[in-house]
Amino acid sequence: MAVVVKYVVERNGVERMTFTTKKEADAYDKMLDIAESLEVMLEKVDVPLSEQQVESLALEIAKSKDDFMAVLKGAKEPSTKGAAKAKKADNVASIKNNDEQQAS
Repeated sequence: MAVVVKYVVERNGVERMTFTTKKEADAYDKMLDIAESLEVMLEKVDVPLSEQQVESLALEIAKSKDDFMAVLKGAKEPSTKGAAKAKKADNVASIKNNDEQQAS
């Protein structure tokens, strides 16, 4: 029998993602914190957005925060570093995917 350590990020009693390293779990948790703060800001914007749109937009901005920061600081184009990080998901698993695998 093998012992496997998993780090689970949980928000409001709901398991969001499972990671194999604490560093990645902490980074994802921080990204969710940023997304929550962005949601509060986006709700105040004078553009009609549904609650789902606000949540989705805030999450996407939080995922690419480095690119958004660069553009806001005056960069002409976002860097490609953020895209490489977003594609790296070797040791990240969605709770939903884990549940589906266990049911099989």
